[in-house]
Amino acid sequence: MAKHIFVTGGVVSSLGKGLTSASIGLLLERRGLKVRMQKLDPYLNVDPGTMSPYQHGEVYVLDDGAETDLDLGHYERFTNAPLDRDCNYTTGKIYQTILRKERKGAYRGQTVQVIPHVTDEIKECIRKLATPDVDVVITEIGGTVGDIEAMPYLEAIRQFALDVGKANCLYVHLTLVPYLKAAGELKTKPTQASVRELRQIGIQPDVLICRTEREIPQEERDKIALFCNVERRAVIEEKDKEFSVYEVPLSMAANRLDELIVERLGLVQAGPLNLDDWKKMLERMRTPEHEVTIALVGKYVRHRDAYKSVYESLDHACIYHNARLKVLRVESESVDADSVASILAEVNGVLVPGGFDKRGVPGKVAAIRHARENAIPFFGICLGLQCATIEFAQNVLGLADANSTECNPATPHPVVAMMNEQRQVTQIGGTMRLGAYECKIKPDTKAHAAYKAVLISERHRHRFEVNNEYRPQLEAAGLVISGTTPDGALVEIIELPNHPWFLAVQCHPEFKSKPTQPQPLFRDFIGAAVAHAHQTKG
Repeated sequence: MAKHIFVTGGVVSSLGKGLTSASIGLLLERRGLKVRMQKLDPYLNVDPGTMSPYQHGEVYVLDDGAETDLDLGHYERFTNAPLDRDCNYTTGKIYQTILRKERKGAYRGQTVQVIPHVTDEIKECIRKLATPDVDVVITEIGGTVGDIEAMPYLEAIRQFALDVGKANCLYVHLTLVPYLKAAGELKTKPTQASVRELRQIGIQPDVLICRTEREIPQEERDKIALFCNVERRAVIEEKDKEFSVYEVPLSMAANRLDELIVERLGLVQAGPLNLDDWKKMLERMRTPEHEVTIALVGKYVRHRDAYKSVYESLDHACIYHNARLKVLRVESESVDADSVASILAEVNGVLVPGGFDKRGVPGKVAAIRHARENAIPFFGICLGLQCATIEFAQNVLGLADANSTECNPATPHPVVAMMNEQRQVTQIGGTMRLGAYECKIKPDTKAHAAYKAVLISERHRHRFEVNNEYRPQLEAAGLVISGTTPDGALVEIIELPNHPWFLAVQCHPEFKSKPTQPQPLFRDFIGAAVAHAHQTKG
């Protein structure tokens, strides 16, 4: 039988339940265990696909096309646990399933209620991951204990222990121990109150992970253990990590959290912990030999989580090249032809990420032109490829009014247009070209040099594509279409041969990068940026 770990949060949001869950998953994997991971989100949206990046951060896309919470990005970066659409459920998705069953008469005339029908559906979602080959299922509960919308999930995981036996479940509660500067001391009362609320629901946490700015003295840890009815060694201090979030697993290992979990859940098949490659990766981060400045020209730069996986992928590539990363976050609406040179004067690379709608597109186009004309390494992702195509058509082909029909439906030169199969779509949510698609790469190109393969697979999330009617003109003017769908119908990668590194993709390669295994295009982009930095210094 698979064992279950449930991760909850208290006191305040944004404590890092996703990172905590991912770190626990990494530790257990590094002890030879097979892990599955899952996030249950209390909001009513069916998925985050229609939510604003300012509300939710990035939408993380899986191979099977599921649009999911960004915490699943942490799961993939830290672990090798396979992720699919069963790894992220929202209240909206839960209720949608229940209402469909009700319409079909599946409840045979019963009054459909939160208990037992909603909680039963939640438990069924958890059971889906507990296949015979899995040792541990880690389920993160979104939100904060005390939130009204989180109550059905907490009730469901309380019941779950009764269903499978308490010996097969472990409750990990993440909480805050704030430091009051005026008083000059840490305060444990918020943690006590959070645990009290959890216990009133019927859940006694087995492990407390205490987020803190300052070291928690043993006396205070003993106090927390006493008042929260938790074993002393199960009160785990988790100080803020000023250097890197990738230090979190090492901190947990130092607190022997993995040993505690293995013991409590009776995971006798677990082997010794091996974090050697993770430690080497962190050592490379601490001792960089180079420094690069990358301008990220986007629409949502005010909210860091909107491009979470892009930032992480840049970090991974810098680890590979022993480089310290400096990111210049540029709001694309602030860029125009007059300001672009001064804004990008000190950068070693320009990255234009994905996005939707016309806002900020002229600024992205201006930044791409500056990178192209000044031999600055450029990397475009999704909308970044579309903007690079627009820029090339406007300034190389001389089609001054060239645009995307997303930005200007009446453009006389629609070099980027909606995909044919998208034109009849009326429902917004979950209807884009989503998930993993294969791409055929042309030999002797930068894309081929990066992937070292002719056929690759990357994840997508878009409705618009390069207009095939303009492909002959674009190629005749020097734009290399280095990647297409296997049937050649859709443009997937473009690049310029007479440029240090100018490449754009329609996919989202940032979703497949890990700190110990950087994504190939990000790796080569940062390599070109390092070379540019050395050239400008020389």
